[in-house]
Amino acid sequence: MSFLHIAHPQEARRLFLGQSGLMLSGAAVALLAGREALAAKTGDGKAQDTQILNTALSAELEAIAAYQLGAESKLLQHSVLDLALTFQGHHKAHAELLAKTVEKLGGKPVVPKTAYNFPANQLKSQEDVLRFAARLEQGAVSAYLGAVPLFGNRELSKAAASILGDEAMHWAVLRQAVGEAPVPTAFVS
Repeated sequence: MSFLHIAHPQEARRLFLGQSGLMLSGAAVALLAGREALAAKTGDGKAQDTQILNTALSAELEAIAAYQLGAESKLLQHSVLDLALTFQGHHKAHAELLAKTVEKLGGKPVVPKTAYNFPANQLKSQEDVLRFAARLEQGAVSAYLGAVPLFGNRELSKAAASILGDEAMHWAVLRQAVGEAPVPTAFVS
């Protein structure tokens, strides 16, 4: 929340950061953290911030739709369905915050697509759904990881790192649910 249905996390990171090399600004992260006064002091370009935040919002909206697909698949056991809906709720909270931040910057938040190109015909078991969700969460981890170190003010990095932490927990839980090591390495990339 996934970030985009992309096989490689590096590709998700590139898309999150923007195809033209744009990066999340200190102002955007300050607004995410509810620090409007700090955001005003940075003087960063609102148009770039809005574009990057809308890219992140698009990815969160896609994650919401992906979890909805899993929930409606009738492939998930009750306890797994509850977990999927919890994770979907987290993505909804991320999306709400991102949309409000875009509005604070004077932009118009993107809206969900009417349809996403999910591999629905390949989801034939609970494990298939969980692996699909895990790939999306892995992409989200990678994307936020690429954004966090870009800030000069470490306080501003906390907002993006908070979402990163949530995405990493989702990924770990989903990996464990399919019998994989929840934390396969000492470092995330």
